[in-house]
Amino acid sequence: MSPIEPEGLRGQSTARRRRRVRLRTLLIWLAVIPTAAMGTQVAVTAQRLLTQSEHLRADVAAAERIGVPLYTLMVDMQAERTMTAGLWAGTAGAEEELRIRRDATDQGVAGFRRLAEASNASFDDVNRRLAGLAAYRQRADARTGGADGTLAYYTGVIDTVIQAYQREFSHADDADIVQENRPVVSMLAATEMVAREDTILSLAGPSRQLSAAGFDQFISAVGAHRHLYETWIVPYLPERDRRFYERIVASPDWQTKLRIENAIISGHTDVESGVRLPAEVAGWRSAHANFSVQMATLNIDRARKVLTLGEAKAAELESEVAWLIGGSAGGLLVVVAVVVLTTRSLLRRLHDLHERTVTVAEETLPDIVDRLQRGRPVDDAVLPAVRGDGDEVGRISDAFARAVAVSVDGHRQLAAERHGFGLFATGIASRTGNLVSRQLSLTEDLQDTFGHDEALLAQLMRADQLTVGMRRQIENLLILAGGEVPDPHTEPMRIADLLREAAAEVEDFRRIERQALDETSVEPQAISQVSHLLAELLDNATRFSPPRSKVVIRAETVADGLSVEIEDRGPRVSPERYEEMNGRLHQAPPYSVLAQNAHRLGLFVVGHLADQLRATVTLRRSVYGGTSAVVILPGELLVATGAEAPRETAPAVPAPVPVPAPSPERPAALPAPRSAVERGPEPVEHTAAGLPSRPVKPAAPGPASGPGPEARPALAAAPARPALPERVPQTHIAEQLREPRAPETALRPDTETPEEVADAWADYERGTQTVEEELRRDRP
Repeated sequence: MSPIEPEGLRGQSTARRRRRVRLRTLLIWLAVIPTAAMGTQVAVTAQRLLTQSEHLRADVAAAERIGVPLYTLMVDMQAERTMTAGLWAGTAGAEEELRIRRDATDQGVAGFRRLAEASNASFDDVNRRLAGLAAYRQRADARTGGADGTLAYYTGVIDTVIQAYQREFSHADDADIVQENRPVVSMLAATEMVAREDTILSLAGPSRQLSAAGFDQFISAVGAHRHLYETWIVPYLPERDRRFYERIVASPDWQTKLRIENAIISGHTDVESGVRLPAEVAGWRSAHANFSVQMATLNIDRARKVLTLGEAKAAELESEVAWLIGGSAGGLLVVVAVVVLTTRSLLRRLHDLHERTVTVAEETLPDIVDRLQRGRPVDDAVLPAVRGDGDEVGRISDAFARAVAVSVDGHRQLAAERHGFGLFATGIASRTGNLVSRQLSLTEDLQDTFGHDEALLAQLMRADQLTVGMRRQIENLLILAGGEVPDPHTEPMRIADLLREAAAEVEDFRRIERQALDETSVEPQAISQVSHLLAELLDNATRFSPPRSKVVIRAETVADGLSVEIEDRGPRVSPERYEEMNGRLHQAPPYSVLAQNAHRLGLFVVGHLADQLRATVTLRRSVYGGTSAVVILPGELLVATGAEAPRETAPAVPAPVPVPAPSPERPAALPAPRSAVERGPEPVEHTAAGLPSRPVKPAAPGPASGPGPEARPALAAAPARPALPERVPQTHIAEQLREPRAPETALRPDTETPEEVADAWADYERGTQTVEEELRRDRP
């Protein structure tokens, strides 16, 4: 079918609601997120501590494995450098002692390279420097290249060793380890400065003469090692090591060292070749041999203490990790237990609240609304009460109880207003329907009186059609107000007759083609309702389809009862619009929707009637592009047609009525209807003038009532005037509209003046024009 109501804002988009997360999930997240964050923090902290512990143990292991050979290599290189300087100075016995030192150095180099290859540390600079050791030894043996260059090579190797030690073993992650390791590196540098002094003095030899450059190097070495001890070593030594250092400094050998250094600085003599050292330098060798051993012992002890501290720190870090993991696991278990208990308690209360809410929403409120709509009292004890609980869940429960109370009060008021409006609409419909019935009777009398005038008869039939449409609209008002259309029939009606009766209710009935494919009848109590339902659908189909197109209505029995299909050639309707219209057919609209669609209420009326009949009405697109309305009547509304009833096909309308051409003096007659093939002549009653009559059935006919439509005699063909369509007045009018009319009083002499009669006809014409204008507005 084509739409009865305006489409409105079909394309209006609604905002997409955000997907809500369940409260259980939120509570779980509330526990999981802090727990995961805490666990992650513990894991990161434990990983950092374990990594620091691994680094400490790796540094300790590397220091024990590589540090000792590296320190030994440095000491051997310092001794070989001093003997090489003595060889250049011509010191007696230097060659034999140099060979011994070189053997020790070779052993130290071999051990260092063997361990360095197995270590992950990088000692490329040291290995690269050691690669030139043999070449510089050859220079020293051949006395070529100068002593300063050869000694500078040894000094460079020793500096590279110290730098490698500092680079590989002074980057511990622990601040205490760094603090303890700082004096060790400084002590290595200070020992190197003292060893340089020894080398420079050995280079002076028996002649005790130094070049100016050598003397400057000696002064620099003295100042450097004194600065290192005073600034970077002594202040950072622990108490025990400081006392040991003080004993070394107070020893005679160290005092001899200081005295010789001071004598060289203040008692040297400048000569042509450079500087001559004082005679006190003779005691340097023995003093250096003694205090250098003590300083080496201090250095080794200090380094071992650093390694021991590293082991202790690593063990302490591992223990801290164990305590951290254990404590965190215990804390997490406590948190999880608290969260689980709290969540279960809260969810249990919320579940109880949800169950109560669902019970009220799905059982209590619908029952209350149904009772209110039926006008029955409601017991307030079944409603949820306000308990006054102070917590959040209790406040939500109280808020819901208040909302339910407000909703019930609103439904009470709405039910009262609806009931009052129904009574008001019923009263209006009753009085208006009485007037319409009287107008139909008057039209019939006029048809009987002036049936010989075809032009006037056509106009009277037009007025009759408009009046019948007004009556159907009044019954629509009664249906929407909550009333029912009672049926006065006492005998079943064939489906063919029922289709003819429904088609006769439509203004443009000549376009309707009826096809009753099966012989069956409808129960008497449902005839008027079914006829009204089909009339609304047929009226809609004729209004919204091309004027020259046909509207086909066909009926046949199916498995679920009786199928009646109405098909038109109207405009194409979108699937969304079909879905909207089908929704209106299955849901009672509120008054606000009815007010917005005051001129297009056909679908709502059809929906009410289908609900009363327990029938289904479905709108869909037809194969011709128009709309098909499929009505399925349940089987309990049907009865089998008697075998003696003749099977006939009736035309959609009676034979066409010839109407003369319109003229200004003569109004236009109705257009000639289309002919249709029928199964046989239709039973029609006649008036005294020989015209088809609209037989009036009593409101409650008894057994003595006249024969039904199926038993009426057939209409004989009249050559002078064709048959007119048959309409039975008050056949499906509402009970409220069936008030008995007061008997007509005897005709009194007409005392009205011609002016009063003219005014009355003018009022009638204005009313007719108003009705026609409203009908034209209803057209698309």
